[in-house]
Amino acid sequence: MVVLNKIYTRTGDGGDTALGNGERVAKHSARVNAYGTVDECNATLGLARLHAEGEIDERLAAIQNDLFDLGADLCRPDMDKDATAEYPPLRMVPSQVERLEAEIDAMNADLRPLRSFILPGGSPLAAHLHLCRTVSRRAERLAVELSTVEAVNPAAIKYLNRLSDWFFVAARVANENGTADVLWVPGANR
Repeated sequence: MVVLNKIYTRTGDGGDTALGNGERVAKHSARVNAYGTVDECNATLGLARLHAEGEIDERLAAIQNDLFDLGADLCRPDMDKDATAEYPPLRMVPSQVERLEAEIDAMNADLRPLRSFILPGGSPLAAHLHLCRTVSRRAERLAVELSTVEAVNPAAIKYLNRLSDWFFVAARVANENGTADVLWVPGANR
């Protein structure tokens, strides 16, 4: 369990930080950028939850917890040492991706197919969910970029990919099941 009794440590004053395995890396490293953007996504999700209630808020709370799991996964390199670690690190698992897929399918079942792209907006919740979608897409791009130079758990990348889809569909649900979606009109202002 994490114990935080002192918030500042001064150990990062020189521009480096500790990963989950204790290794020190630059704060601008690809790994820190990836899990830092996951944290940013979690913060935008906190804003979205200010406008959510009921079942959607419960699902968003579960995703927030998943995002901490994801950050813990990404901050821990050396996946090849997981099997021999005294305390195996927390890793994302396929069932977390499958849960998102099932929720996407359930939400999407009552939505009419799109005939245009959607502009971010509509209800306050939908607008915030679109912001979550774009931040999760950036986190995914950074995790994929990281995976080109270091090992990354494939379930982590799949989770981020499904998560942005989840936010998209949830934003449509928040827009009165898509009836209040703001549609793109190509060339409307020419």
